[in-house]
Formats: sequence, structure tokens, C-alpha cells
Amino acid sequence: MTRNQFKEWVLKKVRILDGATGTFLQLNGMPTGVCPEKWVLENPNSLCEVQTEYIKNGSDIIYTFTFGANELKLREYGIDDVEGYNRELAKLSKKAANGRALVAGDIAPTGQMMEPFGVYSFEDIVNAYKRQVRGLLDGGVDLFVIETMMDIQEARAAVLAVKESCDLPVMATLTFTSGGHTINGIDPLTALTTLQSLGVDAFGCNCSTGPVEMLEIIRSIKPYSKVPLIAKPNAGVPKLIDGQTVFDMEAVEFSGYTGDYIKAGVNLIGGCCGTSPEYIRRVYEAAKGQNCEGIRADNDIQFISSSRKSVSISDELPEGAIGKRIDAKADEKLKKDLLEDSMELVAEYAMDQIDDGALILNINAGSPELDETKTLVEIVKTLSQMIQVPICLETQSTEALEQALRIYPGRALVLAEERSMDKLRPAILKYGAKVTCKQ
Repeated sequence: MTRNQFKEWVLKKVRILDGATGTFLQLNGMPTGVCPEKWVLENPNSLCEVQTEYIKNGSDIIYTFTFGANELKLREYGIDDVEGYNRELAKLSKKAANGRALVAGDIAPTGQMMEPFGVYSFEDIVNAYKRQVRGLLDGGVDLFVIETMMDIQEARAAVLAVKESCDLPVMATLTFTSGGHTINGIDPLTALTTLQSLGVDAFGCNCSTGPVEMLEIIRSIKPYSKVPLIAKPNAGVPKLIDGQTVFDMEAVEFSGYTGDYIKAGVNLIGGCCGTSPEYIRRVYEAAKGQNCEGIRADNDIQFISSSRKSVSISDELPEGAIGKRIDAKADEKLKKDLLEDSMELVAEYAMDQIDDGALILNINAGSPELDETKTLVEIVKTLSQMIQVPICLETQSTEALEQALRIYPGRALVLAEERSMDKLRPAILKYGAKVTCKQ
């Protein structure tokens, strides 16, 4: 399925996703403490039975049982055959689907942190996900889903791993708390801004909350979404009773929100923790005959983002909104600091400008005495960890722009001269940056 075919297929009518799988495998004998993916490969009928039930009850898309089948998760169980595990698990889902539903290769968090808080670099995580993607492709998946993400940079790594490996559609869902942020502090609009500009084909939320709380998130981002929206809520808010996580919303109540979700603009709907084929059947019945909401985002509304904040640049920005002090080409003191591999002045200038009301920080590392690529990347890494406002990259260098955009955990603004646009355009398009030409 091509990306255009996927969009047309989704917008024809509301598409139904599957529900929880791991919970019901445990009910069917999967013990705690084992590697779930290994157990399923040793007991393949258990997965086929659950996924067949979802399809019988209305699922148009089922997820492969590869939530924990990335390199870093499997390593915890002493397993290195990442490609093989993903290939065989994908084949099981394809067998269960038997042409009656699409199979989405499921990619989820690694459970590890990236630099500077962890030992893994951004490229380490991208490459770990690429191994998983290769296996899922070999297993014949129809599309990909990146789900239950809490860290926008990890979500970006997964998206890039897919997009650099194939042209199949990719959906992405983050998990937001009832307060409207991920546990890493990312709000839905910022996540949408970053990931739809990076090229995901559908965006939304799964897990963490029940249908009531998730509905508000969908409503808040629908006016700005240029891709179909996804909702996969839990069966209510989880409660801890006698040491066990319990979801107490019954299928009738859960499915009662289906109409509200469709009116709010959801195009793909399913269930997460605590849901079963019965929940999906009732959602499928509730969605029958209801018109699917199209894409209604105003194309004139433009946002850029950092890892935690989005800024509208559709209207003229106020005076001083773009801080321009981090300019190694014009500031000798800053250039000297950077030549000594120090980020002290970068940090000082950044905080001073933000205190003065800057909404965006412009960065220029294009001094002839500096290695522009290395310097720009280090500045971007430094600022990404300490500030919330988005950045603007001022450069004429293809390599510097490519590498800076790759590791920037948001949607950057790019300021370039018209004569440089042809060579810069591939990187701008790949990473979804917003461009403005230098006067």
C-alpha cells in the first residue's frame, strides 16, 4: 500500500484498529517474566486466535506482536536475532489477517535514554529500529505503527528508521497523561507539529488515559492536523487494586464514546489496555453509518517546534521575537569561545534572549575559522537540552544543515539565501523544516 492509497483508504470511512493483545495472551497461558515475543513464537496459535477474533469483530488493521522486539529490549533476554523475531512475528499476523485486514509493523519504546542522559546516541537508536524494520519488512507488513511513545526524539528516530528503509505508510501515536502531556513534558500540538512535518501518515494517541481524557486531546489538535488522526484509549483510567492494574470501563460504556470521537475528527479508532475483541465489536457497530471527518487543517497555519514547545509563525512575529545573538560570524567573543569548544556563551546568550522575550533563537555558525557542521551540531545539542523555544538555523552549508536538522528534536526554521535553496532543499524536505529566505 502506498502512502497516497493509505490516505484515500482511511478517509473513505472510519477505520477500526485492534485492541489489547498481551493481556489476553496472559489469560491464555503466557506467564509473567518471560520474553513475550519468544513465548508467542513458541505458542503461535495463541496469537493467531486473538488476532483472528479482532478481525472477526471489525478490525481493519491489526498490530504485529513486536512491541518489545527492538534490539535493546530483546537484548535484555539475551536475544540478538532481531530481524528473525520480527520477520516470524509479522508472518504470524499476516497469517491471521489472511487478506481480511492490514498488518501494521509495531514499533515501540526501547526503554533506554539517549545522550546526554543515557549511553545511546541518536544514531544508535535509529540503527536499532532499522534492524526491527528490516525484519518486519521481510515478514510482509503493509504499513508501520510507532506507538506508546513518550520521548519525541525516540519517536523521530523510529520514524526515520522506517522512512530510510521503505516507502510504506507510517502511523505514530504518543501516550499523553490526563494532564495533556507525555511524562517527558511534550504537549500534543508540539508532537503533532514535529511528526507530521517529518512525514508521518497518521498521528494520534494511545494508552495512559481512558476515552474521556483522550477525546479532549483529539479535539485540541484537529484544527492543526494535516494527516488522519488516531485514538486508541484504555478501557478507562487504570487503577491499582490489590497490586493488580485494573481497567473498570465496560465495553458498552467504552464504545459509547465512538460517535464523539468521530465528530471530533478521529479517522482511526481502536482500544489499548483493558480492551478486548468485544470492545472492538461494539466500536465497529457504533461507527457504522457515520461519516468520516476529512482533513480540515488550515494550510496557512504554520508552526515550528522544539522538543517541548510550538510557536505559530503564520502571523507577523513581534519585534524581538527572533533572538539573533548566537552568531559566530558577527560576534568575535562568541567565535573565540566556540573555537575553544566551549558552549558557555551560547548558553548565556540563549537564556538572556529568552528572558528578554525571544520566541525563537537564530543560530549562525558560519564563520570561516570554525568547522561549521561540528559547531552547529554541538550548539543544537546544547540548546535542545536546556531551552524550550524553537530554533532557526541560518546556514548555506548542505552538510551542516543536514546534520543539525537530523538531531534537532523538533521542527526548525531555516534561514538561507535564495541562491543556496536548491542544494539545501533535500534536507529541508526530508526533515520537514520550515524555510524562509534571507533578504
